[in-house]
Amino acid sequence: MNSWRVLKEAVESLASNKLRTALTMLGIVIGVAAVLSMTAIGEGASSSITSSIESMGTNLIYISRTYSDNNSNPQALTLADAEALVESGGAPSVLAVAPSVNTSRTVVYGDNSTSTTIIGVTPDFATVRNKTVSTGRFISEADIDANSTVAVLGSDVVDDLFGASVGVIGQKIRIGNMLYEVVGILEASGGTAIGSSDDQIIVPITTAFSRLVARSNANDEVNMISVSAVDSESIDSAVSEISSILRSRHSISSDEDDDFSILSQETMTDAASSITGVLTIFLGGIAAISLLVGGIGIMNIMLVSVIERTKEIGLRKAVGARNNDILMQFMTESLIIGLIGGLIGVVLAYGLAGLIKNIAAASSYSLNPEITFGSILMAVGFSVAVGLVFGIYPASRAAKLEPVEALRTE
Repeated sequence: MNSWRVLKEAVESLASNKLRTALTMLGIVIGVAAVLSMTAIGEGASSSITSSIESMGTNLIYISRTYSDNNSNPQALTLADAEALVESGGAPSVLAVAPSVNTSRTVVYGDNSTSTTIIGVTPDFATVRNKTVSTGRFISEADIDANSTVAVLGSDVVDDLFGASVGVIGQKIRIGNMLYEVVGILEASGGTAIGSSDDQIIVPITTAFSRLVARSNANDEVNMISVSAVDSESIDSAVSEISSILRSRHSISSDEDDDFSILSQETMTDAASSITGVLTIFLGGIAAISLLVGGIGIMNIMLVSVIERTKEIGLRKAVGARNNDILMQFMTESLIIGLIGGLIGVVLAYGLAGLIKNIAAASSYSLNPEITFGSILMAVGFSVAVGLVFGIYPASRAAKLEPVEALRTE
């Protein structure tokens, strides 16, 4: 029997039992759609997190305080530490440094109020952390020197307090007991998988020290120092230079642990990619179980089909059909169910990916599920393989029927 005839008879047999065929395919459809959707979410989350990290700045290095039992005299990070990274000459791989201090406060304008993060910064913060203003200006050196009560608002804060960005520049908002003049509005960056940078207010770091941050001493302690390396190739050397300078300033001996931690943007990106990669495999593995369930469904239905078509099989064998002919027909039917179910599952996965994207957008998060060609090939190939594997036993059982016994069956 030629291949075309086998295919034709398999299609005719499946078409004669449309409802049963559709229900058999359903497990494969759901399985493929689930696998592709889960892997797409993982890929989309990975891209979102990576782009979020990269949008924070270029060649970034973060320095923060850490604690260790193996340090006899741990010290906080200060403005002087940040200045030393630039002025000492011991860090040629460092391009710019931006210390920052933050706190949370309730901000009031008229009858409107919102709780948000207040960040005290220097002018270099805009360059290092890739901050741009859509309206007005950023914090200036004059603001730092004068301890000015000025503020640059994130777009979410503007919406909460004013409802629109028109006419906001020059208005006064209340933070604590002081009025701050709005001098700029940050460019909206949107919500991301690691939070929103639009929900913040930026003020001069000297103003934050004198009016907003409670301090137990006068050392100008900062929460973080953001550093921009000269280029991506200089990140490792910049980390080494920063560590050497800070260990010297904090009088840390060779057998003591650092009282600070240094994290590069590259390390964060690699860690995020690793985590989301594991998550994608985990989600895809769980979804693949539904494909196996779909395969069991194929085997069950094909076994029922063998029983129902016992007499047909006997007649075909009586007129000269070989065991291989019967085997090939039932195997072809299983393969067709797996293939068509897989293709329908791909279409459904695209629909689910679009729905997930819209739900994320409605929640102000940037998540774009990515269905790759490789994942499509994997899912469809797996569905065909499932159809083939789970169709072997029913097909083999049909091929082994004896013609006389089959014809005797009523």
